[in-house]
Amino acid sequence: MQYTAAYKMPEALSKKPFTYCPGCHHGIVHRLVAEVIDELKIREKTVIVAPVGCSVFAYEFFNVDGTVAPHGRATAVATGMKRARPDLVVFTYQGDGDLAAIGTAETIHTANRGERVTTIFINNAIYGMTGGQMAPTTLLGMKTTTSPYGRTPEREGYPIHICEVLKELKGVAFLARTKVTTPKDVLTTKKYIKKAFLAQIKDIGYGLVEVLSTCPTNWGVPPIEAMKWLEENMTAEYPLGVFVDKVGEEK
Repeated sequence: MQYTAAYKMPEALSKKPFTYCPGCHHGIVHRLVAEVIDELKIREKTVIVAPVGCSVFAYEFFNVDGTVAPHGRATAVATGMKRARPDLVVFTYQGDGDLAAIGTAETIHTANRGERVTTIFINNAIYGMTGGQMAPTTLLGMKTTTSPYGRTPEREGYPIHICEVLKELKGVAFLARTKVTTPKDVLTTKKYIKKAFLAQIKDIGYGLVEVLSTCPTNWGVPPIEAMKWLEENMTAEYPLGVFVDKVGEEK
């Protein structure tokens, strides 16, 4: 009897083991991005721009060309690549400490210009790689190494909602916020990622998918508890859904 593999490693992923902490959602999102690249048959012309942060070595995990950008400048580097080589499919993979802090200006202006690039944005509400400092996305009351008594609006301000900011910009072609804590969420996230790439491929505009993610290490809780905390707290602060969709349904 012959058997056919129903589930295999995407060609767009390399064989290098992930270096992310146990319970982190980076690995899940990496796989979804790779599956989309395979399904769209764009691997040979895809380029990843990795940021400074937990995913600084993301270019090693994908079987595509890639580079690292200075902290916060991933979309600026991606813009230069895409303008120089419009035939390429360029995407950035960024965390909240990179995209929503030092990279705020680059993110907003890339979106506003409608640059034909795609961004995968991981929001775990904390600085992961550097030791758990407060990020622009840290929730009110959330304790970090730089907000040991909990974030307050009077002292540190309110959490920044990137999707709500970008949805007002006319250059945005696809914009959504999602999570990967359940199988249904994983399928939804893959659909959103595909649309964000199609916004670029179809020459419509800028695409970004924000994925709410856990950080058990810096949150100081086990992975299962981290998932529960995300469901109960992060989704209340950051509503899920599609904010902009100029791509429409696939034909």
